[in-house]
Amino acid sequence: MTVRMTQQELESYLWGAAVILRGLMEAGDYKQFAFPLIFFKRLSDVWDEDYAAAFTDSNDPDYAATTANDRFVVPEKAHWNDVRAATKDVGKTLQTAMRKIEAANPGRLDGIFGDAPWTNKERLPDVTLKNLLEHFSTQTLSLANVPEDELGNGYEFLIKKFADDSGHTAQEFYTNRTVVHLMVQMLEPKPGESIYDPTCGTGGMLISALAEVKRKGGEHRTLKLFGQERNHMTASIARMNLVLHGVEDSEIARGDTLAAPAFAENDRLKTFDVVLANPPYSIKQWNREAWTSDPWGRNFLGTPPQGRADYAFFQHILKSMDAKTGRCAILFPHGVLFRKEEAELREKVVRADLVDCVVGLGPNLFYNSPMEACVVFCRSRKPPKRRGRVLLIDAVNEVARERAASFLKPEHQARIEAAYAAYAGEDGFAKVATIDEIAAQGFSLSIPLYVKRASASNTPAQKLSEAWAAWEGSSRAFWTDMDAVVDMLDGLVGEEQEAARE
Repeated sequence: MTVRMTQQELESYLWGAAVILRGLMEAGDYKQFAFPLIFFKRLSDVWDEDYAAAFTDSNDPDYAATTANDRFVVPEKAHWNDVRAATKDVGKTLQTAMRKIEAANPGRLDGIFGDAPWTNKERLPDVTLKNLLEHFSTQTLSLANVPEDELGNGYEFLIKKFADDSGHTAQEFYTNRTVVHLMVQMLEPKPGESIYDPTCGTGGMLISALAEVKRKGGEHRTLKLFGQERNHMTASIARMNLVLHGVEDSEIARGDTLAAPAFAENDRLKTFDVVLANPPYSIKQWNREAWTSDPWGRNFLGTPPQGRADYAFFQHILKSMDAKTGRCAILFPHGVLFRKEEAELREKVVRADLVDCVVGLGPNLFYNSPMEACVVFCRSRKPPKRRGRVLLIDAVNEVARERAASFLKPEHQARIEAAYAAYAGEDGFAKVATIDEIAAQGFSLSIPLYVKRASASNTPAQKLSEAWAAWEGSSRAFWTDMDAVVDMLDGLVGEEQEAARE
């Protein structure tokens, strides 16, 4: 009888793969080998579980095999045990098995195992691959032993661990989960809705939306999840992640969202109830010229500067929202709120009354970057009491830091969510600004222009840091001067990201 694994045992088991690979390759490359193996093991073990149950009921091996193939087809010679039995050319045997499974499950699993170089023995010698196979063979990843949610959580754990190991390139596929939870909770996804992430990475935002519906007791299996990711292996991990979480109605497309959006209906962009995104920030390598005559009409606010594609992603997201129910949350660097070169674009989106709320978050919440982040919430159709107004929340101090990691505690999230629900001013924390008030500030959405941080000037023992914060929050001139500094820092960070990807 199989003993059910604890979450700690599962995490230790999954991380064991990284221990085997460490020293053979860069940490950023672990994922292309570990994730497909885990997924292959899961498919094989669940197939065995279904076969055993059907055989017990019928004592008919043909019936049992047919029943097991109802969930996922595992062709002959393509089972985990077949690969494990190989004594030479293990990578070729594994690759052949994976391709057979993909071909036997068209639509659902085609291309899902990615394009890892399994046959490159210099990169992954047979002895190392055998060690990985034997390591994963020590546990049974059946549904009884490891339910969907638990294995999905284990996948998420491994994604974060690989991010921690691989350093600054992790931003491409990992977003701070506490920030994601805040975004999802404020958008309140509902059963039956469509949810989209145009830069989905490993699918964490989509999984979080699924978990939020489930947490509230909704029928999460009625959700329709869509994502696009330009990195081939990362897109495959997203697909595996969704399958392992029990998601049945999903589609993850590969490709560049700005250059070739994957989802369309009747020659128009497909629209969704909820859009969540953490776009790559301030990228310079994008086709600005093509954007000026975008065939999808995504340039309705205008064309962003070449050095910053942030407002290109912003417009794509706005254009992807359902005209009635559409709402979005986008994680951005603070510069999008006040940079001069995007002033006209910002004015148009504010005048269009699409911006619902802006939340300024604290530093270090972008992965491995000290930059402060903000979340911009928009709605296609605001409730009447919110029309012509924007809620600005200064949550820069709602952040905790432990063991070099920054995150939002539940009480931080609760305070921000309560302010959003109230949609009212709160001294030192929130301000509801009218469009006229924003116009008076040159359509800057820089939060300290509207939310004045509490001053401790009457306290005799006032700390220098407190005095600085008070001056910073009250001085428009300071934030205007900082524009140039932020431009420079954004540029440096963008150059580092580009260098890391090369």
